Amino acid sequence: EGTVLVDGVPVHQVPLKTLRSHIGFVPQETFLFSDTIRENIKFGIPESSDGDVEQAAEISNIRPDILSFPKGVDAMVGERGLTLSGGQKQRVAISRAIIRDPRILILDDALSSVDTYTEEKILRHLTEVMAGRTTILISHRVSTIRNADEIVVLHDGTIVEQGSHEELLAMNGHYTELYNKQLIEEALEKEV
Repeated sequence: EGTVLVDGVPVHQVPLKTLRSHIGFVPQETFLFSDTIRENIKFGIPESSDGDVEQAAEISNIRPDILSFPKGVDAMVGERGLTLSGGQKQRVAISRAIIRDPRILILDDALSSVDTYTEEKILRHLTEVMAGRTTILISHRVSTIRNADEIVVLHDGTIVEQGSHEELLAMNGHYTELYNKQLIEEALEKEV
């Protein structure tokens, strides 16, 4: 208790450079470089092949968008991703994390700028990627985290509930309230 372990080893015993090399992190506010989509995805892993880039783009569901650009993966991205929508930027950043093949994948509200249909497609692809690795999903959307092994609910910076989706619904607390609210919002979106 009180010790963070990475593959059974106390985290303070793992060299920081080694730990960082095994983490793929996608923040909510992504940063893209003024370069091609290909180079933004390959960033930090220059030896990645075109096949690796294509596979990562497929998993993050950015590939259809890339194919619609006149220059495809060689399309230039403006400074900080100016030429892409918020959802496209997030999907390029997810591709960048996936291509690293990290042991630990952290997605910090990384699907907040995509619609629920696109989110569902990405999560289906990510299910295969997440198998056999630690994945931390941080999200306000129940649909993003509902299939997680363990869900931790924070309220005002404090853990208020913890368990699986079904266990949390049975508690009829904060998680259930959020879940019901989001069901209503989704139903209203479908009516529009």
